[in-house]
Amino acid sequence: MQFDKPATTNPIDQLKVVSKPTIRIDGELKTTGKAIYAYEWNEPNAPYAYGYPVGAAIAKGQVRAIDASDARKAPGVLGIVTTLDVGDLDKGKYNTATLFGGAEIQHYHQAVAVVVAETFEQARAAATDLKIDYEAEAGTFDLRGAMASAQKPDESTEPDTAVGDFEGAFRSAPVSLNETYTTPDQSHSMMEPHASVASWDGDQLTVWTSSQMIDWWRSDLATTLGVDKEKVHLMSTFVGGGFGGKLFLRADAVLAAFAAREVGRPVKVALPRPLMPNNTTHRPATIQRIRIGAERDGKITAIAHESWSGDLKGGGPETAVNQTRLLYAGANRMTAMRLAALDLPEGNAMRAPGEAPGLMALEIAIDEMAVKLAMDPVQFRMVNDTQVDPEHPDRPFSHRNLIGCLTLGAERFGWHRRPATASRREGNWLVGMGVAAAFRNNLVMPSGARVKLDSDGIVTVETDMTDIGTGSYTIIAQTAAEMMGVGIGRVRVRLGDSQFPVSAGSGGQFGANSSTSGVYAACVKLREAVASKLGFNSDDVVFENGQVRSGNRTVALAEAAGDGLVGEDTMEWGDLAKTHQQSTFGAHFVELGVDAFTGETRIRRMLAVCAAGRILNPITARSQVIGAMTMGAGAALTEELAVDTRRGFFVNHDLASYEVPVHADIPHQDVIFMDETDPMSSPMKAKGVGELGLCGVSAAVANAIFNATGIRVRQYPITLDKLIAGLPVVG
Repeated sequence: MQFDKPATTNPIDQLKVVSKPTIRIDGELKTTGKAIYAYEWNEPNAPYAYGYPVGAAIAKGQVRAIDASDARKAPGVLGIVTTLDVGDLDKGKYNTATLFGGAEIQHYHQAVAVVVAETFEQARAAATDLKIDYEAEAGTFDLRGAMASAQKPDESTEPDTAVGDFEGAFRSAPVSLNETYTTPDQSHSMMEPHASVASWDGDQLTVWTSSQMIDWWRSDLATTLGVDKEKVHLMSTFVGGGFGGKLFLRADAVLAAFAAREVGRPVKVALPRPLMPNNTTHRPATIQRIRIGAERDGKITAIAHESWSGDLKGGGPETAVNQTRLLYAGANRMTAMRLAALDLPEGNAMRAPGEAPGLMALEIAIDEMAVKLAMDPVQFRMVNDTQVDPEHPDRPFSHRNLIGCLTLGAERFGWHRRPATASRREGNWLVGMGVAAAFRNNLVMPSGARVKLDSDGIVTVETDMTDIGTGSYTIIAQTAAEMMGVGIGRVRVRLGDSQFPVSAGSGGQFGANSSTSGVYAACVKLREAVASKLGFNSDDVVFENGQVRSGNRTVALAEAAGDGLVGEDTMEWGDLAKTHQQSTFGAHFVELGVDAFTGETRIRRMLAVCAAGRILNPITARSQVIGAMTMGAGAALTEELAVDTRRGFFVNHDLASYEVPVHADIPHQDVIFMDETDPMSSPMKAKGVGELGLCGVSAAVANAIFNATGIRVRQYPITLDKLIAGLPVVG
């Protein structure tokens, strides 16, 4: 099915199941421990072995030799595969770094061997017996030091844009801002580690893994192994979190496949937590310069955003300027991105790549301008709203209600009670409020599904879509139930299997809207098949209450199925995004306290107001947003991968020293969804929301800290050492 015209009234609009608060259909499996995650797969009577990965002890250079003789003699060892054994391998399309194979070391903890034994403990012990000889080379590990050599990235990222005369308008602006902000490297830190189980049957490979994108992984794994893609069967039924860290093939799947072939048995490989930050991907650090010029009435006349980030050679930039191209009006504007070649582990997508770190800077800058103008920060944002793409004024937004989000949020949060800067004190606590706009582009991807109807009237959906804790199982079931006129209890959903039709996968905030649209398309085919079998006119047929009706004739859906019917299709996307900018909007409000003696920051309450089209399931959507808000709090206050700029690795590579928020850090959270649809987005009239909930949160925290203390911090995370010198003198 091709979606190339705005959606009109369709069966989804009945909203008998879709958009109703619906508990997760997989919730019982997860809460009772019956959900099977990657490392837990156990085929009956299969003699599983365990692989332990070994990471490089240098950041750049060559492996000269690996002596595995002692390790092979260790108790329980079944086999060892080294990077020198397999030699140079083809790299998958979506990987920047080589995952395994060959002598070259591109980053610290790159996989150099896997030791296979009867037990995990035996494999881990034997891994310490490997003797690896390296030839280290000097590397570049410091982004600030590499700024001068940073280059314009590949043109596919549209690194630079310019409209009007920014320099002239900025020079003549009566009120202006010119500041630099920094965000650190960050780790995905998902609950479930990267894990895979591999088994060969002749030349047929089966891999149970933890993946957000089944088809991407399958293709790249086949390329890396040098086998036919059709001979690779990949499954990922449940994923214990990904946040972008499982978008692309990772070393655990490659090592498991090589290890299983080496020992002739199924092999389980999980990346130990201390290996994950350096072996897998991370959100890259940024240095961002923002300049804004405005008239005294608050109208922005000039806005510029420049960003520097780093990655391995061949990688791409953190697109932190993207939201600045679209969020606020201003006739004279420019954006630019520069990419430095760093020898750190690969930088890549982490929840809301681009907008999340970009808004960490932009929304502080907007707050600073409001202070300079003596304007309320909410009002300043409203004054500079735009209903068209500021860089292409002939292209309107398909739907934009940023003002509605700010207005409703301010009312519900009690923004009128916001104190003057550094004026409210409760005992030891300096109390303040902060606000930030939320923005994330609406993305869609082709997505396929197969829907079956059996003689019992049960509807079964099959698609390789994944559920990374987001609620995919549930919203897909709701979509099929709505389309086929049955209760959600009559729908079975099967996900995460490469033998099913290729879906959008989970990532980029495109998963929910795209995958349900694919199910919609498949259900249209199934409805047509049912109507054709019954001799009904498909234009006036009605599916409801487990029955099919046309005119004065009604047939039970189960009866119509006969021996079974199937509908299969893929939703493809036309050019509507070229004529109308499709984005999601929101507003974040935060109240917090800062201890006047220690600088400790404690968040008290948070509110997110989101305008993201039709909300398919308020329960799962709220779960996504409060999780994103929690992530934003961590980015604001604690999260930072500390770089050893001498040896080239992330020092705090575990959850003991990379500090994510815990329950005690997160107080009351409230989420409001605006009542809206966007017919230009999809037949579901929905958009993504899971990343919008993160975008802007950290800046709202930073702005609340300024309101509480009068201290403006432009370097994340905002730890107490950055506050304590500016706090009131203790009497």
